[in-house]
Amino acid sequence: MNLKLQMIGTGSAFARKYFNNNALLQDGDFTLLIDCGVTAPLALHQLDKSFADVDAVLITHIHADHVGGLEELAFKMKFTFHRKIKLYIAESLTAILWEHSLKGGLYQAGEITSLEDLFEVCPLTPHQPYSISEHIQVELIPTEHIPGKNSYSLYFNDRFFYSSDMIFNPDLLQYLVKERSCGKIFHDCQLEGRGEVHTTLEELMTLPEDIRKITYLMHYGDNKNEFLGKIGEMDFIEQGHIYLL
Repeated sequence: MNLKLQMIGTGSAFARKYFNNNALLQDGDFTLLIDCGVTAPLALHQLDKSFADVDAVLITHIHADHVGGLEELAFKMKFTFHRKIKLYIAESLTAILWEHSLKGGLYQAGEITSLEDLFEVCPLTPHQPYSISEHIQVELIPTEHIPGKNSYSLYFNDRFFYSSDMIFNPDLLQYLVKERSCGKIFHDCQLEGRGEVHTTLEELMTLPEDIRKITYLMHYGDNKNEFLGKIGEMDFIEQGHIYLL
């Protein structure tokens, strides 16, 4: 079965036009939300969707453009839809997500005192494959982003790579393509400036041609259109478009 990837947002943390870089990965009637940033509720609404359409959520790291919509998601699931959905997250991030991101807004004495009161929490260990649905398998790959903060990119079905926010790691990309048969790469891309916590377009342009040909750029700025025709063999992944995988 072909999986469907639909980006509900393709923008950087500070983008306004393209929303936060969050996605829906669909396996038939099953829908996985990859990250749930501040703009996720509005982005879903503009695609005529809502949290009611989501069966599980997978979090890559603890930044607002990736977790800022979880408070609304949690309240909606508990008080509107009366169900828990699975929350897939690296085991190293579960306590941090609750204590440092969600507890302040979600805590209710005797009602909501932990992530488990809201989600079916599924802690993941890096470098181990996990089945999310019948046709979705994911492996967390630790990748560097902010010093001292754990962040995990995603390798799905041993065939496509979805970066979290990460600094340039050409050795990892070469390894996935040459040793693990990766056929598509969805990569965050800082279009200009120094790549201190993100991979830059300039860095991605140094990749071998065969890797550039399978690379789709996401997590870009609102000035994306200024770079049309300047990204070599790579493509921009577009907000709202459905990609068959």
